[in-house]
Amino acid sequence: MTELTSLFQGLYLVADPYNFMLMAIGVMLGLVVGLLPGLGGANGIAILLPLTFTMSPTSGIIMLASIYWGSLFGGAITSILFNIPGCSWSVATTFDGYPMAQRGKAAQALTASFTASFIGAFFAVLVITFLAPLVARFALQFGPPEFFGVMLLTFCSFIATSKESPLKVLSSMTLGFALAAVGLDMVTGDLRLTFGTSEALRGIYFLVAVIGLFGIGEILLTMEEGLVFRGKEARINLKVVLQTWKEMPRYWATILRSAVIGCWMGITPGGATPASFMSYGIAKRFSKRGDEFGKGEIEGVYAPETGNNAAGTSALLPMLTLGIPGSPTAAVLLGGLMIWGLQPGPLLFVEQKDFVWGLIASMYVANLVALLIVLTTVPYLAAILRIPFSIIAPIIIVLCSIGAYTIANEFGDVIYMLIFGVLGYFFKKLSYPLAPLVLALVLGGMAEGAFRQSMLMSQGSLTIFWSNWLVGSIVTLAVILLFWPLISAGIASLRTRGAGVPRESL
Repeated sequence: MTELTSLFQGLYLVADPYNFMLMAIGVMLGLVVGLLPGLGGANGIAILLPLTFTMSPTSGIIMLASIYWGSLFGGAITSILFNIPGCSWSVATTFDGYPMAQRGKAAQALTASFTASFIGAFFAVLVITFLAPLVARFALQFGPPEFFGVMLLTFCSFIATSKESPLKVLSSMTLGFALAAVGLDMVTGDLRLTFGTSEALRGIYFLVAVIGLFGIGEILLTMEEGLVFRGKEARINLKVVLQTWKEMPRYWATILRSAVIGCWMGITPGGATPASFMSYGIAKRFSKRGDEFGKGEIEGVYAPETGNNAAGTSALLPMLTLGIPGSPTAAVLLGGLMIWGLQPGPLLFVEQKDFVWGLIASMYVANLVALLIVLTTVPYLAAILRIPFSIIAPIIIVLCSIGAYTIANEFGDVIYMLIFGVLGYFFKKLSYPLAPLVLALVLGGMAEGAFRQSMLMSQGSLTIFWSNWLVGSIVTLAVILLFWPLISAGIASLRTRGAGVPRESL
């Protein structure tokens, strides 16, 4: 009941005309970001974050969150009409969405996609509304050892769940830790990794690195690929929407199952991309029409879109309650909160109650606003993709440069941004994941601080991380996840050997 009262107070904040206007603008910007292949929510928020520096934290986070919701919806448009995933989590949508468009059912596919996105995100927001306060109250019991254990668990979960090589994930994360350590040691005052340069004394701003890694890196990669957009036309009318909604209850089990999978993958954190593929694969396995998947089956659109939106939204739960981002986009939002002087975690629900519930309330409203906008503006949004990339690319680069310079009014940050852009380009060319690097860059300092406080408390003994059942179970689980690739490889090897032994020899 307390949660509902707080939620209504948050809705009052969202109903402010200024905040509602920012929400609508954010949704539209997010849709454009989602449309442009490769940008995605993390990139869009990183590029546009400087626009919110003059706003209050509540207004700023409402706009940034709305950009995120819009990007979650927008990626499906390119997937269905052009067979080009706007975001990585929209790849699975192309499997059946584009074949439907080829068969003249683009409007039905888009309606199904937008509706599934709305349902997935709405389900995840409900989970956040009722689960976040419980997690936050539980997390108030955490001390430095527990916080370090949670961060260690987050780092190790990336190694265990990532589809990339564990060595590549670990390498990317290690570089992020090194970048987070640049500058002054806040405990001893010593210089670290400055290499004699005065500009490195202030460290590397998280946002400068993110703008370069995601924004500039993706532009360089897209320029190399030379994308030319050619796709199917789609016009959604009320008759198509109502007909699609009328048939939707037939797939309630798939939608509900995908929403649960998405929430789990968002909180753990597995991410929206694995959630979409997992939802699609399980839907195909359990569907009576599983053989038709990949040929234009609408159930193959419902499943991944519900899963990826549920995952993308629920990833904000650990970010708000524990200060641990569940996705790259949540990591960028975490950086934004820290720039405004807010520290995500359990105390946020006590010290900044209006801010938290204003954000949660905006999730409900922005999700509905995004659904209404995409249903009415698809033809115009799709037309953006017919603008030559030679025009779009310079505009994005200028926005990135302005954003990097605005952070501290230092031209050196623009140079850093370009360096990180080249680094991001090579990371993507070599299939190194950027998410672990971003995660380590954001949380590296906090993890180091929690670890050093724990060492001071225990006078240098690592046994403090097994001093009670809570921190002991968290750290033990983290260690298991760290070595999970080796454990799973060993189990697979034993099964292979067992399968190869002749029955007569047993």
